[in-house]
Amino acid sequence: MSPFTGSTPRTPKWQHIRLTVDDASVATVTLARPDRLNALTFGAYADLRDLLAELSREKSVRALVLAGEGRGFCSGGDVDEIIGATLAMDTSRLLDFNRMTGQVVRAVRECPFPVIAAVHGVAAGAGAVLALAADFRIADPSARFSFLFTKVGLSGGDMGAAYLLPRVVGLGHATRLLMLGEPVRALEAERIGLVSELTDEGRADERAAELASRLAEGPALALAQTKALLTAELDMPLAAAVELDAATQALLMHGEDYAEFHAAFTEKRPPKWQGR
Repeated sequence: MSPFTGSTPRTPKWQHIRLTVDDASVATVTLARPDRLNALTFGAYADLRDLLAELSREKSVRALVLAGEGRGFCSGGDVDEIIGATLAMDTSRLLDFNRMTGQVVRAVRECPFPVIAAVHGVAAGAGAVLALAADFRIADPSARFSFLFTKVGLSGGDMGAAYLLPRVVGLGHATRLLMLGEPVRALEAERIGLVSELTDEGRADERAAELASRLAEGPALALAQTKALLTAELDMPLAAAVELDAATQALLMHGEDYAEFHAAFTEKRPPKWQGR
C-alpha cells in the first residue's frame, strides 16, 4: 500500500472496532460486540478496511493482533443488519458490498506487517475468513471454524475463501469445509493446518500478543517482504518466483538491517533491527 496520502487526516477514533497500540508498535484490533458474538456490520467491514490502509501508510505498526471480545472471535456477518438489508439491495449495491468485504481480506494479506488472529469460541462465516487471511492463527481448545456460506444459500467462495483455504489446508479439506459448512473444532483445525498453534484454554490472546511482540522486535522490512512474496508467489511459475526472490534479496542486501546483522555477528551481540 502506498505511503502517500491526500488531504484526509488520520482517523482519531474508530466507531465499530477497538484499536490499541503499545510501546513496541504492536497493534491490537478487537471486534467488540460481545452481545452479538462480534457479528460484523457494514461499518465494521469498512472500519477494518480503512484502518489497515491507514496503519500500512503510516508504518507505525510492526505487528497486529486481531481478537474478539467475550465468548467468541466473530460469528460472521450480522444476520439482522446485513442479511436483512442485502435482500433489499439491487445488484450494483450488492456488488459494492461484496467488493468491500473482499477488500478487507486483501488489506489483511497486503499490509506490510504480520497479522495474528487470536481465536477462541466461534469463528464463523466472515469471521472464519478473517482468521484464514491472517498470517498466523493462534487458537485455544474452544475455537471452532465454520465456513457457513452454503448454509445461507450462497457460494462457499466468499471473500477469497476458495482462493485461500485450499492453499492453507489443501483442496480436499477445503472442498469439504466450503461445501458442507460444518464446524471444525480446534484439534482437527490444528491437524489439517488451519491453526498455526493450539494453546491451553483461555490463552489464545496472551500467546498471540507474545508472538506479535516477538515479530515486532524482528527485522520489519525482511518480514514485510517475506509476507509479500508468500502472497505474490502463490500463482507464479518457479522461474518467475526465483527471479522475484533474487530481485528482493538484492534490494534487502543494501539495507541497514543486513549490515547490522554482520556487525552484530562480528561483535558477538544481538542485532538492533531498524526495519530499514
